[in-house]
Amino acid sequence: MTDYPDLQLYIGGAWKRTSASQPVVNPASEAVIGQVPVATRLDMDDALDAAQGGFKVWMRFSPRKRAEILLRAAALMRERVDEIARAITLEHGKPFPQARLEVIRGCEFFEWDAAEGQRIYGRVIPSEPGIKYIVHHQPIGMVAAFSPWNFPLSQPARKIAGALAAGCSIIMKASEETPAGAMHIARALHDAGLPPGVMNLIFGVPSEISEYLIPQPPVRLVAFTGSTSVGKRLTRLAADYMKPVLMELGGHAPVIVCDDVDPAAAAAASAARKARNAGQVCTSPTRFFVQDGIYAAFVDAFVDRARSVIVGDGFESATEMGPLANDRRITAMEALISDAAQRGARVLTGGRRLDRPGYFFPVTVLADVPDPARVMREEPFGPLAVINPVSSIDEAIQKANGLPFGLAAYAFTHSAARADQLAEGIEAGNVSINTLEASVAETPFGGMKESGYGREGGTEGLLNYTVVKNISHSMTIQR
Repeated sequence: MTDYPDLQLYIGGAWKRTSASQPVVNPASEAVIGQVPVATRLDMDDALDAAQGGFKVWMRFSPRKRAEILLRAAALMRERVDEIARAITLEHGKPFPQARLEVIRGCEFFEWDAAEGQRIYGRVIPSEPGIKYIVHHQPIGMVAAFSPWNFPLSQPARKIAGALAAGCSIIMKASEETPAGAMHIARALHDAGLPPGVMNLIFGVPSEISEYLIPQPPVRLVAFTGSTSVGKRLTRLAADYMKPVLMELGGHAPVIVCDDVDPAAAAAASAARKARNAGQVCTSPTRFFVQDGIYAAFVDAFVDRARSVIVGDGFESATEMGPLANDRRITAMEALISDAAQRGARVLTGGRRLDRPGYFFPVTVLADVPDPARVMREEPFGPLAVINPVSSIDEAIQKANGLPFGLAAYAFTHSAARADQLAEGIEAGNVSINTLEASVAETPFGGMKESGYGREGGTEGLLNYTVVKNISHSMTIQR
């Protein structure tokens, strides 16, 4: 495959190379497929200047005019879906059909936010005669945004679309490991006629970029998706300068399986979703709590489906799951599995790296895992599922809520009463019942507890990119 793009920075409406770069590796072959440019401090200063100028222009565009450009960019990405998906499969490893779906999902973020950006309404508060109280939502200003490697296009798309629809400018620091998706977004926006400086794209050493950008006075909001530990550090840095943050952090999603459902159907759906993106998803179903009466049947069906998942190169038509993104994920998986096994957990399938080039690891199932095991407390971020029995719904909810994370949670039940109990009792920003889809463009997405705060998506997501201004207007001069 030779479809990987020539990577460049995008600053002030122009493409730019740098003298320093680092390699981009195809995780399916471990071969270098490109070089990503590393931004210097001068590049960051240029991006700051460009974004300031871009914001002054963009904030004066009408919401309808902004929407036209965003929709044009989305249409261009839809036209280029195969080209973009090929680049994503090369740099990330996910199966090509999943890469195509990711591009479409990113377009849906643009399309939803473009429409919703025209409905950021204020209000008039009733008052005494002769005075009006008017509430406006205004764009917050320049946004410094940071996206991870696991979804090369849809993760940056969510932040870029939200910021631009609200009238903000943005400096996007995308992942150096999977940079092509964000670059294709910049290309589509450029071709759609976005004014120079409104969207700027840089790559580089994450800590150096965040520590330089966040304190800069023009930056008014920090938006980050990634690990809880890094999110805490960026939040502390932003707090020193009284800057709001939008944090979408790690999870360790529980799945409660009630004994009123078909265990085979629930297990098959769960195992297939566990394999999605090789489990490298912050909402991936991981901690399964299954009622005693169907536990054995659920485990057997889950293991059968997990063993049938075809692992391979993302361009092979039969492939259901690609490689892990890098060798760090291999090491992390092996350590968690070893620790659990030493504590008495049963390794029912998988557990070892596949003996072939590339970072391939099979879907792995652990059963009867004791609470002290690391995997019960640490998000594996890979194709690893833990299945434990519970005697009651109350016990399952207690275990689901037993960690400091609360991003996504799932449940299977056909009882209306149980569904209500689960929806009310589970501590997570996103609770899905009888479905393993955690969010769509029109719904708010975010976490509770140490899984972050603020929301992306839906009406709530756009409001994060605005500030509220109250205007008190008296018809006469008051003393």
